[in-house]
Amino acid sequence: MSPFAREMAASGGPASSAEADPLAHASQFSPAEMPATLSAQLRSWTPARVGQLRSGVSLATSELLSFQLAHGRARDAVHASLQPIGVAAALRLVSPELPEIVLLQSAAGNRQIYLQRPDLGRKLNDASRLRLAGLSAAPCGSLSIVLADGLSALAVERHAVPLLAELLPALREESVGFAPICVVEQGRVAIGDEIGNALGAELVLVLIGERPGLSSPDSLGAYLTWRPRPGRTDAERNCVSNIRVEGLSYSEASARLLSYIRAARTLQLTGVALKQSSALPAPSTGEQ
Repeated sequence: MSPFAREMAASGGPASSAEADPLAHASQFSPAEMPATLSAQLRSWTPARVGQLRSGVSLATSELLSFQLAHGRARDAVHASLQPIGVAAALRLVSPELPEIVLLQSAAGNRQIYLQRPDLGRKLNDASRLRLAGLSAAPCGSLSIVLADGLSALAVERHAVPLLAELLPALREESVGFAPICVVEQGRVAIGDEIGNALGAELVLVLIGERPGLSSPDSLGAYLTWRPRPGRTDAERNCVSNIRVEGLSYSEASARLLSYIRAARTLQLTGVALKQSSALPAPSTGEQ
């Protein structure tokens, strides 16, 4: 009898483990023999493909079609184009007092090149460099915010603005100054290093679409880097990932980022050293 079943029996509930704990004997069934009720219970706990319906020894047609739909959504997310003007307009609606919003492009001229040449997505094209050079230097101690499509433009269009709507007011209360906000097409995480360095920012926060999964085509990641400059490594960044409606909420992601920003400004570093520092408070929920 499982612990759950024993607890039920002690409280006067069903004494049978099969009645009290339908998952107690799950290991006794092959995938083709698993009862429909047990499959449904497993599936209610996770979006992962567990307890799939069967027809004989094969997947049910509905399961196959569901997989093909999820795969198609993931592929579409990878190949979708960012709409930078729309993102900039949404940012203005959420926070009209924002500094200048600048539209930039990486050295990857199109999506196909971006996917084939990751290195080109990490640096700006010449026109974007000139555009940044013409801007005024950011205030001392400022934060540069970069929105980049990454591998899911859908994630940026859905979640970047709602996240910033939570984060920006908290940053203003901390007296954080802002460099011009940049929206980048065909960008990868490291492109924030060049942008932050060109703007003279103290910190750069890159909001970027993560690699789509079969259950998450629109997951947003947030990367924070102290004293950005070309050549920074991933070990020198802190990341908050899986920001989306079905994952990490905007409020929780904002709270974690605010904790990282506070600690980074105190210790003047980010990355592994900051992650291990006692100056970083524990998040309100478990962090992997």
